[in-house]
Amino acid sequence: MDFCSHCLLPSTKPDLFIGRDGKCAACLAFDQRNVIDWDQRKKEFLETVSQFKHNEIWDCIIPVSGGKDSTAQVIKVLELGLNPLCINSRTCDLSNIGRDNLENIRRLGVDLIEYAPNQNVRWRLNRLGLEIVGDISWPEHVGIFTIPIHAAIQFRVPLIIWGENSQNEYGGPATAQNNRYLNRSWLEEFGGLLGLRITDLVKDYGFSQKELALYTYPSDKTLSIHKVTGLFLGYFFPWNGHENTKKSLSNGFRTYPQLVEGSIVDYENLDNYQTGIHDYFKYLKFGFGRATDIASILIRRNLLTRSDAATIVAERDGRFPSTYLGKPLCEILDPLGLDENQFRVICDQFTNPKIFAKDADGNYNRRPDGSPSRLHNPSTEIE
Repeated sequence: MDFCSHCLLPSTKPDLFIGRDGKCAACLAFDQRNVIDWDQRKKEFLETVSQFKHNEIWDCIIPVSGGKDSTAQVIKVLELGLNPLCINSRTCDLSNIGRDNLENIRRLGVDLIEYAPNQNVRWRLNRLGLEIVGDISWPEHVGIFTIPIHAAIQFRVPLIIWGENSQNEYGGPATAQNNRYLNRSWLEEFGGLLGLRITDLVKDYGFSQKELALYTYPSDKTLSIHKVTGLFLGYFFPWNGHENTKKSLSNGFRTYPQLVEGSIVDYENLDNYQTGIHDYFKYLKFGFGRATDIASILIRRNLLTRSDAATIVAERDGRFPSTYLGKPLCEILDPLGLDENQFRVICDQFTNPKIFAKDADGNYNRRPDGSPSRLHNPSTEIE
């Protein structure tokens, strides 16, 4: 594993480019923000959204999870004089604090519609996503991008305002970093499908088209008829998750009472009890997890030094998800028909042998330096 010389992102991160100077694509993209004419970008945004302000009720749709970023999105759009319809695609296992923060968005003064897809179908998709592509959150990630599109068509509100472009914020191909539109091509490349398609689920796993309707991206013809347009707010305004947190906190957002398991903050990924599993599998596959992502964001904004971040990440990243937001792993797995032993077998199947090696005692160590890893080791699990 090679690492960015400025932040902590490794070369194993999909689509991440590390240049000759040692800086990764995410750091280079962040540096470019200093030369962007943000006043001009704001003007472009207002000119674009003015073309859509002709609906009887809502000017635009904002997909919301209830997290600190979507809360800040709503606040920003309200400040710009728009009347949004907020659309929530319910998480796979909605947490209590996630429910509270979702209700808080309504208290900001907006209409909110919550889509709660068939739970039995979702549990089947959770298990298949975990077993086939190593992502328990596969249906949630797909639904986040497809359900707001269906809502835009259903309610005839064709403008969708998304948050950050993840390829800019977390590093991705240069051609995608300055994209202002979220469309089908972006979704198919960066939307978390991982090669698992809806057609595969219908053909090979016994799902019907109707069961998966909400997870299916509308046809190009349908999108063209309804003139659906998706914009990244982070293209037009400088995106700052730390500032989003402060703004959300001052507007009723609730944090976790301690650091979130496997993370280094108390304010992120609070809405889904399954997120700990998702982040752990990221660590198994690529050798880094949520702690590295957040630390790298803070480093770029001079809120944390690289050396201090490395120490914190070594302690927090890659922890086995014995609990998440206080909920035990066995209770999270039970609706999927899995027990902890079965889960550990799946973990082994997705552990990257180029990064991790198993020793004689059955414990994993990270290559090449042999530093201890917490993979599946009961003695180092979170209590």
